[in-house]
Amino acid sequence: MKIFKGVLVAELVGIFGAYFLFQKMNVSQNFRQTMSKRFPSVLEDYYKSIEYSGLYGVREKGQEKWLDSKN
Repeated sequence: MKIFKGVLVAELVGIFGAYFLFQKMNVSQNFRQTMSKRFPSVLEDYYKSIEYSGLYGVREKGQEKWLDSKN
């Protein structure tokens, strides 16, 4: 029974962690830029999920802003 509770708690932590990460990337373009440097595969998954839901252009807007800030 303790193992079951431990697995359940670990899954809940994982779900809430993924939700928090998604929300943070959804709201903050600067955080997405940080993710692109540290964890590009996670950012790619974020973009794919956004595009799968029918929202296009988020990736392009972020890349344009990052290029503008470099110049």
